[in-house]
Amino acid sequence: MQYAAAEQAWYMPSVVAESAAARVERLASESAVVVFSVSSCCMCHAVKRLFCGMGVHPTVHELDLDPRGRDLERALARLLGGYGHAAAPVVPVVFIGGKLVGAMDSVMAAHINGSLVPLLKEAGALWL
Repeated sequence: MQYAAAEQAWYMPSVVAESAAARVERLASESAVVVFSVSSCCMCHAVKRLFCGMGVHPTVHELDLDPRGRDLERALARLLGGYGHAAAPVVPVVFIGGKLVGAMDSVMAAHINGSLVPLLKEAGALWL
């Protein structure tokens, strides 16, 4: 009997499937700057270019290329306070230092008011 249990454990996944919200949280905390994006989204491209132009190289998760991308998008919409109806995409969503900054409007507001650079420095994404 003990042999059968060991054999069964061999083909059973040892990791319990994580929820979309837990996956977002984990991915957001793995790098200094994380962008959840869709590869064909012009606003996503703009926020990625903003960071690259500042010398910051974000980790980008393209939701349209992820098999669980729709679930992640719904979890991101909940984090943003219910944005993201079927007609209104929630991306891009930016995390800096594991903390939610928000969508494009929040990132641009932080850039314009001068609070983006200190956030990036604090997260270790920018050294200047």
